[in-house]
Amino acid sequence: MSIPWTDIGTVSTAGLSAIATWGAWRAATRSAKTADTVARIERQRWHADLTPEFDISIERGEGDRATLSVRLIGPVPLKQLDEIAIRIVSSDDMDRTVRLPGDRTQEDVDAQVWGPCRFSYSADGADVNGQTVELFPLRVGTGRPFSIERTRPPHWQQGGNVERNWRDDWMNKPMRLILTCRREDFDPWVVPCDVEVPTAVRVRWLN
Repeated sequence: MSIPWTDIGTVSTAGLSAIATWGAWRAATRSAKTADTVARIERQRWHADLTPEFDISIERGEGDRATLSVRLIGPVPLKQLDEIAIRIVSSDDMDRTVRLPGDRTQEDVDAQVWGPCRFSYSADGADVNGQTVELFPLRVGTGRPFSIERTRPPHWQQGGNVERNWRDDWMNKPMRLILTCRREDFDPWVVPCDVEVPTAVRVRWLN
């Protein structure tokens, strides 16, 4: 059976049209993926450029208390943070996982502030363990003070020199913080910070 040349032409034209359509779809798909990749890279770069910058210091107070000053100093294009969460974390890198039964639980260990300072309970919305305070906003160029106090040894540590040994353990260690910062339309920033305890404060806490 013979096939008319007109039918062959029609089939060929349809095939070429299908190939052209597929090629255009593939090119458009590649273009869209490229655009998405470029946009994602640009968002990541912009996010990194806007990483919050803080000036955090400890100022002398009365007795066992002092003031933690937290200032958002940049970058200027950031303008503001809608929400900042501060958590005190261990001032050393020891693993304090409880592996054997005894007079302390993992919950006890996790509740203890392992460092020289904690937030003063009941001030600034601090939790009962002195590890966190209430969430707060800041604009670039502004700051906020927080009441802090020296830490006490955990209840399971016993002995006549436990208080002095505890203070000696943290004498030259920093107050270590993790700040989790949020602003609308951006992924959160997590900013770690080591804050030096001034000599004047350390000396007062030794007395």
